[in-house]
Amino acid sequence: MSGDLIRVLGVRATGHHGVFDVEKRDGQEFVVDVELSVDLARAGVSDTLSHTVHYGEVAADIVARVEGKPFDLIEKLADVIALDCVARPLVEAATVTVHKPQAPVGVPFGDVQVVVRREAARVPVVISLGANLGRPADALDDAVNTLAFDRGLHTVRWSEYVETDPVGGPEQPAYLNAVLVGETSMAPHHLLRVLHAIETEHGRKREIRWGARTLDLDLIQYGTPGDASEVRSDDPDLLLPHPRAHERAFVLAPWCEVDPDAVVRTPGGVRRVADVLDAIGRDGVRAWTRSAGEDA
Repeated sequence: MSGDLIRVLGVRATGHHGVFDVEKRDGQEFVVDVELSVDLARAGVSDTLSHTVHYGEVAADIVARVEGKPFDLIEKLADVIALDCVARPLVEAATVTVHKPQAPVGVPFGDVQVVVRREAARVPVVISLGANLGRPADALDDAVNTLAFDRGLHTVRWSEYVETDPVGGPEQPAYLNAVLVGETSMAPHHLLRVLHAIETEHGRKREIRWGARTLDLDLIQYGTPGDASEVRSDDPDLLLPHPRAHERAFVLAPWCEVDPDAVVRTPGGVRRVADVLDAIGRDGVRAWTRSAGEDA
């Protein structure tokens, strides 16, 4: 999760939540605080509202929930507000505090609070790894280990490495490639920033398009094509799904190995990765075996 936070505190509205008839009939004031985990790095650079969360809309949604359908328990109210928050694009987690300062407790008291934390639903992601400078196997090993233990990624699996011929660009050495699949609650741009940071740690320089590289990490797919989890983006900074993945055997072959049932979006619609690979063939993709001088 991002360490960045948006807090909206002290949202007040009258609702009719409670187990007693008088609470349902007369209503009372509720106060709600929300803390949203959002990666704000992009908004900090762009100064663009669409790159962050509109906290005015968040506050309006809270008021609508408080004033809307009555619940017996403020635990339920807190839960639905939290689920509303994490359903918003870019929100990775939400902590919601519902205060009920006029609760019929029966003794003098200062406040009653219920606090819940909910994370955004995990969605499947596909990441392609490649390297052909320095010690490619070491670079892929390091990247896989870093991603496998990243707290923002879950159920991580990765393919065997394959050796592949370069596609496009200047003359350069053969690549080692792999594909990693997993699940995440990170927003797409946040995950991309994580991938770029790992590339930078391995000396990646973006100087020549399709040129040789110490490490290349591409976000191929975010969500499952054809269902609500799929993110499709024409943002030049993050094209989703990857516009050329369905044409590249060095992506499809290891992807099919790690997830034989995977599907990919193509210009002709959503198709099984295995079928697309059969159609384009495996030319330029070879099995790779770690030599005796390389650590496992």
